[in-house]
Amino acid sequence: MPQPNSNPAVNGGGAPSQEVNVPPMAGRPGGPGGPGFGGRGGPKQKPKNFKGTLFRLWGYLSGERKQLGIVFGFILIDSAIMLLGPYLIGVAVNAMVGGDNTVDFKLLHIVLIALAAAYVADASLSFLQGWMMAGISQRIVSRLRRTLFQKLQRLPLVYFDTRRHGELMSRLSNDIDNVSTSVSQTAAQLMSGSIALLGSLIMMLVLSPLLTLASLITVPLVFLLAKTITKRTSALFKNQQAQLGRLNGQIEETITGFQVVKAFNYEEPSIADFRKDNDELCKVSTKAQIWSGFMMPLLSVISNIGFAAVAIVGGVMAVKGMITVGVIASFLSYSRQFVRPMMDLANTYNVLQSGIAGAERVFEVLDENEEVEDRPHAIELTNPKGEVVFENVQFGYRSDVQILKGISFKAEAGSSTALVGPTGAGKTTVINMLSRFYDVTGGRILIDGSDIRDYTRDSLRRSFGIVLQDTYLFSGTVKENLKYGNPNATDEEVRRAARTAGADGFIRRLPQQYDTPLTENGGNLSQGQRQLLAIARAILAEPSILILDEATSSIDTRTELRIQAAMLQMMEGRTSFIIAHRLSTIQNADTILVIDKGTIAEQGSHHELMEKEGIYYGMHRNLTV
Repeated sequence: MPQPNSNPAVNGGGAPSQEVNVPPMAGRPGGPGGPGFGGRGGPKQKPKNFKGTLFRLWGYLSGERKQLGIVFGFILIDSAIMLLGPYLIGVAVNAMVGGDNTVDFKLLHIVLIALAAAYVADASLSFLQGWMMAGISQRIVSRLRRTLFQKLQRLPLVYFDTRRHGELMSRLSNDIDNVSTSVSQTAAQLMSGSIALLGSLIMMLVLSPLLTLASLITVPLVFLLAKTITKRTSALFKNQQAQLGRLNGQIEETITGFQVVKAFNYEEPSIADFRKDNDELCKVSTKAQIWSGFMMPLLSVISNIGFAAVAIVGGVMAVKGMITVGVIASFLSYSRQFVRPMMDLANTYNVLQSGIAGAERVFEVLDENEEVEDRPHAIELTNPKGEVVFENVQFGYRSDVQILKGISFKAEAGSSTALVGPTGAGKTTVINMLSRFYDVTGGRILIDGSDIRDYTRDSLRRSFGIVLQDTYLFSGTVKENLKYGNPNATDEEVRRAARTAGADGFIRRLPQQYDTPLTENGGNLSQGQRQLLAIARAILAEPSILILDEATSSIDTRTELRIQAAMLQMMEGRTSFIIAHRLSTIQNADTILVIDKGTIAEQGSHHELMEKEGIYYGMHRNLTV
């Protein structure tokens, strides 16, 4: 199974958020969002920087220079062979229409054998070029996909809180596949087409400058056609990729939240939403393919115009004795070879538009700001005692909207601190600050007397065990999911952690016990069972600081009572932070912080707060009345 980039004990996940244009709700990141990346309809503009994206994509070819050199060698040889073909055809024609009305069979046989050998060699070299370019393009795309996935691991949490996950997945799959297709189709064509174009022009000039001038009538026509078509297709291919990403986002959200769709009888509206996005994709894709499809038929018309011009001028010159029939035959073949590379290059540029549109969307992600780098002299956090101090901590997703407003408290090493308060008050945001999912915008947080920003982020997060309200399990076995907490754990340590969390009993009743495969997010388990596995995963990490964000919210009262003793045992000697709405679960906490509107409204033990008869007293009384 893949290993997470930060703390293995972190239990993240939950339903994907949509991309939004407003700050997330206080307390928890994410929240309701807008229609997705770029809004309905998608961008209509051309690629923002076609040349820059092309050169940047070309940079990924740097590791394939040796292979590209071999391909280029094949192309040079192949081009030379193909340039020899029309010349041999002219020789063959002259051998059959000699001045004495006889056929030079000996020369004709030699020429025919040479032509056959040339065409066989051309087919063989073309196969080798295609085979090698397929390997080159797949290695490039593999490198690009790996780079993008690694980039995603380094992006801050807020990036994922504000994007539709399906749209990001589309960039990893569809957009990169589009790049792969473009690279494999265009790289060799660009090289071979340029060489064939130059070689054919030279041979045509050698044979007849006048006929060459006649054939050049096609050049401005090809240029004008290519400019007109690609001007349309560049915007359409860009829009097509954006629409495809939006459709993937809608599909991913529907499948992930399928129970909600069923529960609220939302199947028909969901189908209508899909039909709308699918129709938009169909519409823009059809336009893109129609305009792209105009290229080759119109290029064939232009090619025939050039062919006719050469034939007319050549016929007149032959009648006047200025040129032989064999030269005309050779020249017609060269003119075909001259126009064909122009057609290929024009069509290649058209195909390249689609690849550049996909590459640009990939590079947009690669250019996103990553998590703030560790400070130059950051140190490793080893064997932390667990003393935590918040000093006037402030935070806001936007500078004009503060969520935390001067939070200050101290948690002694080995103590337990509970955070309670209304939804959106900022409880989870406090935890996000402590684990550096977000950095404070004011004040500081200390662990063992040092600012957490003075520690390396990896060592800081290895010190935490976090169980979030939204449990997430990965595809794989039960054992593999538990080992997220400690990849090097032995089977006995895994079982011990499961027993401590109260999960061993139901695991042993599974068909393959600890080797039972789980579907995505543990869909074949109940919510309570998934929560127990998440708790066991955190236990296995043996953290110094434990964070429980509604860790027992999905567990029935009987199970909760059974594992409370185990939780207390796990918390013993560790600094613990508990977010809970069930006040009965935090009455034994050393300190209770009542968070309200981003500030600490009250703090103290359960008995102290009950004696004050303030906010906490009112909350407790409302729950017991």
